[in-house]
Amino acid sequence: MTIAWYGHLKFQSWSFFQKIGLPGLILVSWLIAFFEYCLMVPANRLGYSENGGAFTLVQLKVIQEIITLLVFTVFTLLFFKNEAIKWNHYVGFVFLILAVYFIKQN
Repeated sequence: MTIAWYGHLKFQSWSFFQKIGLPGLILVSWLIAFFEYCLMVPANRLGYSENGGAFTLVQLKVIQEIITLLVFTVFTLLFFKNEAIKWNHYVGFVFLILAVYFIKQN
């Protein structure tokens, strides 16, 4: 979803995407999001404890948020060179890791 939601901010600097306008950018973003949903829905279905998986619904959500944040961080550093990770971001990451630890406890 990171590329679908934020990629268009970088796409606008590429000549092809300047020609297709906002409706084209929306369509490209929806196509990217569709691909991610095709991966995410089966992963949640297989991972959910009531379907034989190892995780509760809350655990799946926390895992998804951490993966999203990690992907967003890498995406930002690679595509938006003017953004930087600061000390408070690292502190936030540590708290998210702690959240996973505490939520995993029964």
